[in-house]
This record gives sequence, C-alpha cells and structure tokens, in this order.
Amino acid sequence: MESITAIAARNKGNLALENLEKYKQLGKGGDGAVFQISHNKCVKIFWKEKTQKLELEALKKGQSSPIIPRLYEYGSNYIVMEYVNGYNLKKYLKEKKRFSDSKIRQILYMLSELKRIGFLRHDTEVRHIYFNEKGEVKVIDHKRAFTTDRTYPRKLISGLEKLGYAEEFLQGVKQISPTIFNEWAKYYE
Repeated sequence: MESITAIAARNKGNLALENLEKYKQLGKGGDGAVFQISHNKCVKIFWKEKTQKLELEALKKGQSSPIIPRLYEYGSNYIVMEYVNGYNLKKYLKEKKRFSDSKIRQILYMLSELKRIGFLRHDTEVRHIYFNEKGEVKVIDHKRAFTTDRTYPRKLISGLEKLGYAEEFLQGVKQISPTIFNEWAKYYE
C-alpha cells in the first residue's frame, strides 16, 4: 500500500478520512480518527490543528519513556505512531474481574513516568491505559499533558469507580506504596 507520507504529499501535507478508506479504523472521536496502517503503526487524523500540536508535543517529550507510543512521522493534521496491539485496562477488568498486584504496580509506574517525563497531568482515563502483547503498559491520548495540571489521578480513579474497581485499586496502592496512598488521600477523602 501507498505510504502515509506519499498520500499526505499528494494532499498538500494533510490527510482526510477518504485517504484512509483501505485501512482498518480503530476509533473515531471528538479529536479525530485512528487507523491501523501496519502491524506496528497507526495514524491519527486530527480535526483541529491545535489538538495535533498538543498531542505531538507530548509524544515528542515522551519518547524517552517506554510507556509512550513511539513517534514515527507527522504532518499538519496527522501523527503516525506505534500501534499498541493489546487490550486496555477497562477490557482487562471486565474479563478478569479483579486487579492483580502486577497491574497496580504497572499503573503506579505509568503515573510516575508521566511525572518523570515532565507532564503536568499525572492522570489518564481507564480506556487510555493499554497493555501490549508483552504485557507492558502504554498510555495513549496526551493532548492535555501540558495544559491540565493534575498530580492526583482523578480521571483514573473516577473511571475505576464507574467500573466498580476504585476501592480495590486504592487498597492495592495502600499496600504497595503507602506514601502514594497517603499523598492521594487528601484529594479523595
């Protein structure tokens, strides 16, 4: 198949949905649409240039971390990045019906990595936390990495609450890292 670069070049550096009809659509939302373009790459087309710039800035900054998808190329309204072949935390919890200590540790690692990278937002939604085929944690959708200042994972815990797993997660955090648990306690009590 024709490369994304070639398709974009033909369209003045932009991509449109009709340019990607041959590819599998992975999702479509308020910010754009994502298509799988190879076994290890996907492309996200953004409806707004500003959103693309925010996501791109975060991906560039996060390339030193294994939790951030690899960045391959980009244009004015798209980004080609690593396709995370696996499952998200929401699917994991629905299938397993419980949190393992291993998953809690991975999520704590992910949150500490967001801080280490320099993101202001040390939080994400349940549906944006993925585990690849090797079981490694990855987090997607970083447009708010530098615009939302949040050191407490409010979105994550709120999402876990809706799924019925917030208490189990927090009890796991309390056992694994009492310091982090106590740090968070002032926000949710």
